Amino acid sequence: MRSLRLRRDLGLQVLALYLIFVGLVVLSTLLFENYANQRLQADVQAADLALARAIAQETSSFTGNALTAVANLSAYPAVLSGDPAGMGAVFHTLLDARRDVNLAYRLDENGIMRFHYPIEPNSTVGTDFSFRDYFQRALTADGPILSKGRVSPTTNQAVATAVMPLRDADGRFLGVVGTNLRLETLSQTLSSIAGEYPSQEGLSILIVDDAGLIIAHTDARLMLSDATRTMPQVITAVLNNATGNLVDSGPDGEEMLYSYVPIPNAGWGVVVSRPTAVAFASPSIFRRGALLAIGVFLFGGIIFWLIFSERVLRPIERLAYFSQTVGLEDAFNENHRSNLAALTSRPDQMGLLTRSMTEMQQAIEARLNELSTLLETGQAVVSSLDSATVLDNILAQVERLLDVNMSAIFAHDSERNIFRVRASRNLPGWYIEQAVINPSDPSSITMRTIRSGQPIQISDTETNPSFKTHRDRARRAGYRSVMAVPLSTQHAPPAALLVFRPDPHEFSHREANLLSSFATQAAMAIENAALFARSDMRLQEQTRRLEALIQSMQDGLILENLEGRVIYANRRIAELTGQPPEQIQQAPVVDVMARLLARAPNAQEAETAVSSALQPAGPHKATLTLAYPERTIILRLKVFEVTDSQGLPLGRGRILQDITQRQELDRMKSSLIATVSHELRTPLAAIKGYASTLLADDVQWDAVSQREFLEIISQESDHLNNLVNDLLDMSRLEAGNLTVNRIACDLGELVAQAALHAHPQPGKRLVVDLPPDLPPIYADPRRIEAVLRNLIENAAKYGGETGHIWLTAVVEPARLVVSVRDEGPGIDPHFADRVFNSFYRIENGLTRSASGVGLGLSIARGFVRLHGGSIWVADSQRGACLAFSLPLETRPDAAVPEFTALSDG
Repeated sequence: MRSLRLRRDLGLQVLALYLIFVGLVVLSTLLFENYANQRLQADVQAADLALARAIAQETSSFTGNALTAVANLSAYPAVLSGDPAGMGAVFHTLLDARRDVNLAYRLDENGIMRFHYPIEPNSTVGTDFSFRDYFQRALTADGPILSKGRVSPTTNQAVATAVMPLRDADGRFLGVVGTNLRLETLSQTLSSIAGEYPSQEGLSILIVDDAGLIIAHTDARLMLSDATRTMPQVITAVLNNATGNLVDSGPDGEEMLYSYVPIPNAGWGVVVSRPTAVAFASPSIFRRGALLAIGVFLFGGIIFWLIFSERVLRPIERLAYFSQTVGLEDAFNENHRSNLAALTSRPDQMGLLTRSMTEMQQAIEARLNELSTLLETGQAVVSSLDSATVLDNILAQVERLLDVNMSAIFAHDSERNIFRVRASRNLPGWYIEQAVINPSDPSSITMRTIRSGQPIQISDTETNPSFKTHRDRARRAGYRSVMAVPLSTQHAPPAALLVFRPDPHEFSHREANLLSSFATQAAMAIENAALFARSDMRLQEQTRRLEALIQSMQDGLILENLEGRVIYANRRIAELTGQPPEQIQQAPVVDVMARLLARAPNAQEAETAVSSALQPAGPHKATLTLAYPERTIILRLKVFEVTDSQGLPLGRGRILQDITQRQELDRMKSSLIATVSHELRTPLAAIKGYASTLLADDVQWDAVSQREFLEIISQESDHLNNLVNDLLDMSRLEAGNLTVNRIACDLGELVAQAALHAHPQPGKRLVVDLPPDLPPIYADPRRIEAVLRNLIENAAKYGGETGHIWLTAVVEPARLVVSVRDEGPGIDPHFADRVFNSFYRIENGLTRSASGVGLGLSIARGFVRLHGGSIWVADSQRGACLAFSLPLETRPDAAVPEFTALSDG
């Protein structure tokens, strides 16, 4: 029975297809959301790991330089011999060149301090340091080594010592030379890096030595503390030369994301950490956006369904109800009449009605496909960076560490095909504006480094012949030496990092490597900014579309959390409850439902139905009837569970779908079928009855009776034929494929034929008054005869059994006006325009049993308009007067204005 009902109910078929489509879209969205969240988290971990690698690379350069410097000290004769005066000069030169070294010293073969520089403020000359781990390791070492982090008794500062064992030509151990590296320098660098990120991100960076002690931290208070106590898993992994990410509890119990990278040449490790609540904020926001998108989509679908119901289903329901209430004045009130007046087209038979609903169903599917295409156009985003701030910070670090006074990043402008300054520090404003580099310029240092992919330097702009064309600009800008390093980018335009000095200077290999490292950071910043800008724009557009869809739905949607509070409610819920959206948000869902159920005629029964739908083993749906001042609506409540990707419950959703029009459509369709069936059955019953009577063997009828029976059969056949023709004519008129064949016609003959075929027959009640000099009309005689027949039948039905019917014609300029007037109760002026609508009939307050389905006047209007005329309800002091006009043309093929046959306009 359910399958049969589904096949016969077009509304159920469209609803089933819609629900299948919605299910597929929701499932696809959830799958996409799950995949995107995994990608977002992976990208966040990769970004933190990249930061840790960059810091590890810089620290490795730092320690490598320190080890190289102390190894170079071992080559000085004064250091080998332990000459204090000579060592003082050498150590003084070292400390002037290396700001990160605060002490240089010499221990003899027994670990006794023989000399250190600077000597002040606390001298430890003569102190035995043989107990130090670095001294014990130096006894067997052949190259430079690094010590653990500690506090120097000489400088009272946190240091790590770079030590080089000293041996004579025979390999005898002479002692060690060492330099204390200020760990405060590393901490300041980490703080500077962390300062580039917003403080709310909680970014923390630390470096541990091979013993697990913190030797550099963004928080100086944690220097030289034991990191293995707070993050044992992370420290163990990084000291074992492992690289990766780990989610673990932090010191205060907060869940943290740790990214760690080892520093092999020092045995140290870099750890970058921040709360997972901040690190994974974007995936969380994306998940909420996906759920919101589903709601927007469902809301938009409901709006579309309501439009479809308003345009197609509700008119059919009203027509069925109208057919059911023929003869029942009280059942058909003013509200029903006003609704019918708004309709501009009607179906003529059930087959056509079915085809029309099928076309509408196809239109719905096409629209939903468009919406799904819109939803598939969205892409995931990875991260967001302020490239201008990042690049400025990178340039500031370049100037500070390389001791340059000006720096800039030149990037390609694809629109103008030139290279311009994208970021700079301390360059003159005129230089930034005028610094335009042609990609084909062979003398440009920027183009040379980009083409070669290698650093290029000019140690003196005044003497370098390749820089001759740019020498004047260098003088005005105030620089004498320049170095350029290319930025390796894949998704951004080519670019180069340039640094300038005011004096002639030959950049060392170390400076070139350091500048290359900064160029790598700048390239990453530019790449990330370009990728983020592209993906963020798409995500924002997708979010706006999904929000608009869910807010446009005509179905009410409520999403509640596990505590029973509303976390989302669309605009339809606010309309149903009469509450502003801001009051519904975070309100207890029971309060929202209570406000809704307060409109139910039987509140207790409605509450019971809702409670049953909420039970785990319940039907998860309920039907509610709510009374509003303007109308009563019927809602179908559907309850569903909301879970995460692992199936864990997150809350519950409730959808309130308006099914009022669907139920009214069922009633209207049944009434329409009954009315049309009755109109067809009545003449068929008469024909069958009289034919059976004539065929009876036990009765012999005389010729007069037989002729009478045959005339009745002929009349009923004509009546049945007229009804079928009316249905077919209405179908052709509505389809717009009805044509007229104009010939010269005599109006009197057309009136006679119309009266002869009218049902019921007007007989002698019809009074025809035509002017004797009436000119011929050029028209389709069959169509105009049908117009006259419908008007005469209408007057015969409602003019009373003895009332006269007057048919008159008047010739006016350029047209002929024909009027048919009866002595019936007349037509209320309020209904004058509606009587020409399909299936429309009005009661006149009298007791009568006129048959028909209300197509005659609608067909008459269509035929008259096909001839270029018009039809109307004329003023009459008594009875009803219907009039129509036809143009008086001099030739039958005169043009007729185009129009839509069934338009009410």
